[in-house]
Amino acid sequence: MEAFKTVIWIINIFSALAVIVLVLMQHGKGADAGATFGSGSGSAQGVFGSGGNANFLSRSTAIAATIFFATCMAMVYTNTHSSKHGLDFSTVQQSTPAPVQTLPTDNTQQTPASPAK
Repeated sequence: MEAFKTVIWIINIFSALAVIVLVLMQHGKGADAGATFGSGSGSAQGVFGSGGNANFLSRSTAIAATIFFATCMAMVYTNTHSSKHGLDFSTVQQSTPAPVQTLPTDNTQQTPASPAK
């Protein structure tokens, strides 16, 4: 079971990194908005792109995001359905406390001898 959790973690990390890289590589749809409004052709499809036009980067981002979501849900499922719940202190070795040392109390106080003059 631990090997399965490790594989899910690795896939999750790689898919998260893939989503980050793919999003940063894409050209923003609103990047040409200033040029579109300035040229006088103010159609909404020209500014925001058409709905059915998806290129390789956007499809790859959707696939990586789906894999990331699926691995997150798999981690939630495996962690909530595991046999261990909470902290398990049954295997902790108990140590004996150190003995307490008491200092002897001496009620008689000796004053140092003053030098004779």
